[in-house]
Amino acid sequence: MAQWFQLQKLDSNYLEQVDQLYDETFPMEIRQYLSGWIESHDWDTVATSVSLATIRFHDLLGQLDDQYSRFALENNFLLQHNVRKIKRKLQDHYLEDPLHMAMTICKCLKEEKKILASALKKEDRKCFSQTSSMSMKNQYRGTVVVHQIADVLNLAGQIQETLVKEEMPEWKHRQQIACIGGPPNACLDQLQTWFTAVAEGLQQVRQQLKKLQELEQKYTYENDPITQRKSSLEERALVLFKTLIVNSIVVERQPCMPTHPQRPLVLKTGVQFTVKIRLLVKLQEFNYQFKVKALFDKFRKFNIFGTNTKVMNMEESNGSLAAEFRHLQLKEQKATGNRTNDGPLIVTEELHSISFETQLTQPGLQVNLETTSLPIVVISNVSQLPSAWASVMWYNMLTSESKNLSFFLSPPQVTWSQLSKVLSWQFSSITKRGLNDEQLSMLGDKLLGREAVGNPNGLIPWTKFCKNVNEKSFPFWLWIEGILDLIKRHLLCDFIVCIMGFPGTFLLRFSESSREGAVTFTWVEHSNDDVHLHAVEPYTKKELAAVSFPDILHNYKVMAAENIPENPLVYLYPRIPKDSALARYYSRPTEAAEPMEFESESDAVYIERKLISVSEFHSSRLQDTMMPMSPEVYGELTRIINPAEIHTVVGFSQTAPAAHILETLGRSQFPSILGDQK
Repeated sequence: MAQWFQLQKLDSNYLEQVDQLYDETFPMEIRQYLSGWIESHDWDTVATSVSLATIRFHDLLGQLDDQYSRFALENNFLLQHNVRKIKRKLQDHYLEDPLHMAMTICKCLKEEKKILASALKKEDRKCFSQTSSMSMKNQYRGTVVVHQIADVLNLAGQIQETLVKEEMPEWKHRQQIACIGGPPNACLDQLQTWFTAVAEGLQQVRQQLKKLQELEQKYTYENDPITQRKSSLEERALVLFKTLIVNSIVVERQPCMPTHPQRPLVLKTGVQFTVKIRLLVKLQEFNYQFKVKALFDKFRKFNIFGTNTKVMNMEESNGSLAAEFRHLQLKEQKATGNRTNDGPLIVTEELHSISFETQLTQPGLQVNLETTSLPIVVISNVSQLPSAWASVMWYNMLTSESKNLSFFLSPPQVTWSQLSKVLSWQFSSITKRGLNDEQLSMLGDKLLGREAVGNPNGLIPWTKFCKNVNEKSFPFWLWIEGILDLIKRHLLCDFIVCIMGFPGTFLLRFSESSREGAVTFTWVEHSNDDVHLHAVEPYTKKELAAVSFPDILHNYKVMAAENIPENPLVYLYPRIPKDSALARYYSRPTEAAEPMEFESESDAVYIERKLISVSEFHSSRLQDTMMPMSPEVYGELTRIINPAEIHTVVGFSQTAPAAHILETLGRSQFPSILGDQK
């Protein structure tokens, strides 16, 4: 750029310095009009040679003549006058001494350069200051952005840790409880909302980091905080995202046979079962991206048959990203494989697991995902189901580890407070009503002994719960299972049961001598000051299938030596007339069938009959008075005899077939009768 042109762009204070360089001896107009010609010559050399200075002087006058001609063409009279005047002054001053003119021009050019250099130096300082200020601002902004991203990642990490280490284990524990009959597990929708929100936040951070990388490629500077920390932030965001995805896959519904919906985690070979997998990170780009494969635990002797590969997709009902396996079966391998459990475990104590594997693949990202079902028990015969279910209950009561398949090599003991809840859940799952404190107290006495007085911290070993103590007995759990099956098959429609632990006028109870489940009743007689308790031989499932239990109670008779049938069952404990409590459940009389027409004139006439239960009393057992006690008489009896002694006689008599009582009237079934009885 021409020196004169640069000078004209300077501030006014520098222009004043330039103005002082020129006067009438060498006017500024010449510098303006002939700037290009003047700057094209080396005046330092010209100022040392008289001949060269003379030539440049006459060239200068010629340049003024040319400028005068240009002004003449423009009809600019004033400028023509000025040029003519300047030419005369130059001739007056330098015609005799052209070397002096050369020295004057040389001096002016050097001073101009000094002024220009000074101005440029100041401008450089100003620009540097502005650049430094801008750099500091950019660095500050970059630092703020980096800190904000780091804060977002720290917050995402804290939320993720809460979800993975607190919320998810808590949900899985609730699922375990729900699997063994406890309260229904909470829905996964809220967890899905939380997981998805964190995933979306991490994805947005990763996108922002990509934009910062593009900006860095276009513009960066020394100590740029984005350049210094971008890599660590990208790695942190990626690790958090991977961890979140890995922990977001869960077994929403544990393996279960549709034929036994209340007994999940017990699978029979050759019978179809279902299981559902769900991903809690619901991102649109994940739809149809996950191909899930079901695998049985390694080194086992079972293969999975059916469609064992499913693609996760958004469900229409709730929009969740899930894959449901509906037609899986287990088949036993012909060749025996290695055993997972190194010990003398029976089939119903062997634990297995089903794992589900999938993979997320995106540009620059590959994540392997796996989740495992709760331990399952595989049976080959439905008769093994009760024992298998006992194993499932025991495991899920005591541990939350999903891969502890050797659990029953040394099963820990359970406290009565833990077991009592689970036993109550087994009854509520069938009767919609759990066991009350008195009922649980009776069962606690049976397991812990009466001396324990229902200690909630009393320990019960696995062998006492589900194995034979001796050859003459059968496991406690199989007795409970038989009772549950009896209720489900024959008593559910009529009664909602409660196990009681004390005697009454007449009471209903389950037999402890029947492994398959049987029900009986006990009544009280008195003669003078003697009390006698009578228990009828228990009724089995086969007998109850023929005659309903209410009809048995209604028609039951005892025969004395005089062959006089009487029904000793009058009051249902504590003070309820039998017919008031049970009449609605008696079978209705059937209408007599129309007689068939015979060719003969005589018609066949039959005497009506009905099935009744009769007990024969020998004279030695028959008391003088067989009429059952009224509530008033029973009240008097309890004042004479300690109720605990009556309880002992009824509950633990060696002659009675059962030890504890079953009151068959539930409050929800008979609110008008039992509403005030607590």
